[in-house]
Amino acid sequence: FFFSSRRRHTRYISVTGVQTCALPILPGIPDFPKPGILFRDISPLLENPSAFKEAIAQLNTLANSFDYTHILGIESRGFIFGSALAHHAHKGLALARKPNKLPLASHREAYGLEYGADSLEIQQSTIPQNAKILLVDDVLATGGTLVAASKLLRNAGYVVSGAITLLEIGALNGRAKLNENQIPNNSVLIS
Repeated sequence: FFFSSRRRHTRYISVTGVQTCALPILPGIPDFPKPGILFRDISPLLENPSAFKEAIAQLNTLANSFDYTHILGIESRGFIFGSALAHHAHKGLALARKPNKLPLASHREAYGLEYGADSLEIQQSTIPQNAKILLVDDVLATGGTLVAASKLLRNAGYVVSGAITLLEIGALNGRAKLNENQIPNNSVLIS
């Protein structure tokens, strides 16, 4: 498929094609938020309605290979893709938030990042107990955030169907970490 913008046309590889691609619509910002990290900016994709629509369609193609009833969008960029996919797929949406942002009793899981440590929380009353949950985030880097979200849900008694992301940074081996933690996964684009 093609993501196009007013400034350029860029070929991307579909989920059924080759697993590498050029990423000018998701430009890398070196050394952000700290030295050694290459931050992928999703702003150009979001400002382009056709590209964003195609990204959600491709995520939906991936999601169709999982048996799920609800989507968990992971703060913060996972909220964007998770909510759009939930709307597109007619599925329930729950949010994994950073600490102390939820007003009701919550489940919490701490985890390490490429650049520090953090925690995720979900409200205890948000998801029905029989839910099968698909994790959605923008980028799979080292896998730490998705593993933490999976542990959070599993420790709370939920079934994790799998995880999907828009972009996987292949060199960081996040897919291997997800596989080690029995989290089926896939990504639209792999860099």
